[in-house]
Amino acid sequence: MASLRNLEERALIVKSVIILLGGVIILRLAYMQLVVQSYRVKAETATIERQIVEPSRGLIYDRNGKLLVYNQPVYDLYVTYNLINPEMDVDKMCRLLNINRDVFDRELNKDWSDVRFDKNVPFLFQARIDSRLFARLQEALHEFPGFSVKKRTIRGYQHPSAAHALGYISEVDKKTIDAAGGRYEKGDYKGVSGLELTYEDQLRGDKGLEYLLKDNFGRTVGSYDEGDRDQNAHAGSDLTISVDIDLQAYAEQLMEGKTGSIVAIEPETGEILTLLSSPNYDPAVLSASADRARAFKDLQSDSLKPFFNRAIMAKYPPGSTFKPILALIALQEEILSPMRFITCKGAYYYKIYRWGCHAKPGVRNVVRAVEESCNTFFYTVYREMIDRYGFDEPAQGLEVLNEHLYDFGLGKPLRVDLPEESGGLIPTDEFYRDFYEDKGNWRSTYIVSNGIGQGEVEMTTLQMANLAVILGNRGLYYRPHLIRTFNNNNEGFQIDDRFRTPKRVRIDDKYFDPVLDGMERSVSHGTSRMAQVPGHRVCGKTGTSENPHGKDHSVFFAFAPRENPKIGIAVFVENAGWGASYAAPIAGLLMEKYLNGEIDPSRLWLEDRMLQANLLADL
Repeated sequence: MASLRNLEERALIVKSVIILLGGVIILRLAYMQLVVQSYRVKAETATIERQIVEPSRGLIYDRNGKLLVYNQPVYDLYVTYNLINPEMDVDKMCRLLNINRDVFDRELNKDWSDVRFDKNVPFLFQARIDSRLFARLQEALHEFPGFSVKKRTIRGYQHPSAAHALGYISEVDKKTIDAAGGRYEKGDYKGVSGLELTYEDQLRGDKGLEYLLKDNFGRTVGSYDEGDRDQNAHAGSDLTISVDIDLQAYAEQLMEGKTGSIVAIEPETGEILTLLSSPNYDPAVLSASADRARAFKDLQSDSLKPFFNRAIMAKYPPGSTFKPILALIALQEEILSPMRFITCKGAYYYKIYRWGCHAKPGVRNVVRAVEESCNTFFYTVYREMIDRYGFDEPAQGLEVLNEHLYDFGLGKPLRVDLPEESGGLIPTDEFYRDFYEDKGNWRSTYIVSNGIGQGEVEMTTLQMANLAVILGNRGLYYRPHLIRTFNNNNEGFQIDDRFRTPKRVRIDDKYFDPVLDGMERSVSHGTSRMAQVPGHRVCGKTGTSENPHGKDHSVFFAFAPRENPKIGIAVFVENAGWGASYAAPIAGLLMEKYLNGEIDPSRLWLEDRMLQANLLADL
């Protein structure tokens, strides 16, 4: 009986120990799974793979429905370390990927103590394999267990044009990721310039999620939870923009070998038909390809600054293109009347000072002064505007003038839908008090050159084109913009109200006719004759923007036809001399191409001269 009792006691002890050990193991496992986050995450990771489903980025079309920007596939190669065949032909893999053995070993062997890596979890081996390499790799991929491919898309371009308008995308950095609130992860791409940046929220779409069930070797065995936790990706909205890509390409041809910018706008809507900065570049070189880094570095180091968008960022003295605007303001403020005549003696004189005039001596009203670009006329008008409250009180006159100039969209950004737009410069009393601090109080005689656009007043080419629109519409304009419509739109995206709300300058309708008469005569009889367009009445004005650092700049702005205008345009060609030399003929050819569809045979000589001219050869 004693021995039986001892056996039962021993059995009880063994059972207790087993139960105790089992309980400890269960508690430990529960602790690891439920309490310690890292163990639980690692266990889930080994059995469930969470895959991001990338959305298709929205496409971009021109105003006529021509595809400009599309998505093209690239492939990321992933590897699961524990699924690799130790006997695999590494040399063949290296040949297929165009890499050497050192690169292969570096990308394969990770720091396995790092929680980011697990031998049973796929990790990125090589990013952005192009379609050509992928085609070769795909044929042999079955020879390399453990390696798999995921497709993503980068931007492709149908035309080598409009780079500054379209912009480009780039991989997000840590700062962007941290500030994005979970919208971006490492490896994502985001618009960083142009329309790609402005409309990033509309273009990028929404990511999807897919959960895949894995076995203990990391092999996919099916969808997790029958796909109930999966989320569909939603493609980004396509954009139709206002650019006419054929007109844009023609403008870029005309500006080949030249530095400067062109902006053309549809007056009825404010839609930008062409936005060009030269030197230009093919947007395809900045797609997320293997050569992108080198292309980016080359463009960034180019002394002509092809990344710099001269159309909206460069600030230029407007030259004589400022004269029609000054004339309108002077007429409105009754400094000038249509029938007032001012005598020019070949220059404007004040005491011992003389400011030259290229027009012949004569007596002119506003029509002839605009037509013949008489400096003396506009020096006189400008000084009278500034001194209207007295020679010793120029600040008040300047303030009245500036309020009108602000109405015309000058001195501040027009808020076009592109980043980094400059507002130009409209100098104020405070500006001049600071500028002439060492000379005491400033006077109208100090700043008289502003009257012909050669002083401190500065504009962007976009602002000049918008002035042409305002003149063509007799005071009305819409803020210039590139967006036309959002397509495939499931998010209710709307064009910003600022592009749909008309603005009007405070100039009475009756004052536009004499100024437009002068501009029309400038094209038909005056300095702007090279901008004539067969079959259309063109109103335009040349300008020569003085350049203290070299040859003067060639400037021109215009609209056509005079009644119900279809295009307003500004052309600025740096270091090209007179406005009639390059800016006016280039603008005339572009207006003709847009309005008539082709260049008249009688003007092909002019087209050839502009196409062949290389002004960069002299720099």
